[in-house]
Amino acid sequence: MTVQITPSILKGTVTAIPSKSELHRALICASFCEDQTDIIIPGSAYAYEEIIPDDIKATISCLCALGADISFVPNMFHVRPLSSRTCRPEMDCRESASTLRFMLPIAAASSFNASFTGGEHLSERPISDLLITLEEHGITSSAKGLPLELSGNLSDGRFYISGNVTSQYLSGLLLTLPLLDSGSDIVLSTELRSSSYIDITVDIMSKFGVNVIRDGDRYYLSGPIRYRSPGTVTIGGDWSNASAFLVAGLLNGCNSVTVKNLEVSSPQGDKNIIHILESFGAHLKTSSGGILSEGARLHGAAIDIDSNPDLMPSLAVAAMAADGNTEFVNAERQRYKESDRIISIERMVCSLNCQARSSPDSLVISGGSDIRGGTIDSFGDHRIVMAAAIASCLTDTPVTVTNAESVSKSYPTFFDDFRSIGGIVNVI
Repeated sequence: MTVQITPSILKGTVTAIPSKSELHRALICASFCEDQTDIIIPGSAYAYEEIIPDDIKATISCLCALGADISFVPNMFHVRPLSSRTCRPEMDCRESASTLRFMLPIAAASSFNASFTGGEHLSERPISDLLITLEEHGITSSAKGLPLELSGNLSDGRFYISGNVTSQYLSGLLLTLPLLDSGSDIVLSTELRSSSYIDITVDIMSKFGVNVIRDGDRYYLSGPIRYRSPGTVTIGGDWSNASAFLVAGLLNGCNSVTVKNLEVSSPQGDKNIIHILESFGAHLKTSSGGILSEGARLHGAAIDIDSNPDLMPSLAVAAMAADGNTEFVNAERQRYKESDRIISIERMVCSLNCQARSSPDSLVISGGSDIRGGTIDSFGDHRIVMAAAIASCLTDTPVTVTNAESVSKSYPTFFDDFRSIGGIVNVI
């Protein structure tokens, strides 16, 4: 799907959708309790099944393949846990790297001979270090990438895993520890990157009665502990996806955008968007009614994007609006997202008549006043679609975005919310 976005002023209020990161983890934990868990989605974000993000659908599909019973009613999931190990479950992870990296160790511990498939882009996402770790604990993989089949029984003990490729390896293993027969621990073999996602994992596990202990580079549980249902769990708002609207509010002159359903006490590291935007000269206001973002004169900034990689596309739009240069450093892992985001962001910026230059691990954007409309290749990356949409606030002519349907990966109702505050979108 190709869309054309006409420049407009965005103003009003949107409600942050549920955190995809929290929901993935809560669905997994709930599937391995003894009793049912109801996972509550505040507001009306999931009013009907069709607007559940594709990544969440992938995790639900995999858990059901293992034997869980997950049903949906508006704004709530009922999760009835699996009762026994399954044989030969088929796990279609679609384009969800989180699903794949979490479910590989989960399936190794809870099923026999699970097979994994996924979409075209997912097959390019790295999983080799995780497969090596599983093989060190009794699992055999038929291939080093998708499609593949696992065989064997995952043994307990000490797991060594890298932390510099993706924190999802560590999260997947942490989520698996309560499924093993005796005490195990995990030791990082390299520096941990994006550690805030581990905070989300640990926080959700604690809601299900499992406390993770960290001792330097070692993670372990205080003895063999199984997941216990808390009865109900409520999912917080998603700071990652909300970042697009928080940036949009800064581009509107005297107008503003408010995003509701965001908690500053959230374990999500992407709440750091507030501090990063302040480094551009913005002043966001936090209240019980939400986060208020209003027009500001922005200046360039130096941003270490390592801990908040999913914010980079939205922040690139702020950099386009800012006076001077903005440099994103420690960005090498951006090359292994849904697209090579150093390249896809650079091309987005240049397509709109701004200047950008990249290196293997950085991107410099020079803000400009002569920003024009153009055609942006989203590379099938949901976050590039959202960034391109809000970039239209800066242009004098329409912005055309290809493969815009990829936004459904994390935010199927993005364009509905975009229109609700004044966005003008037409499908070509």
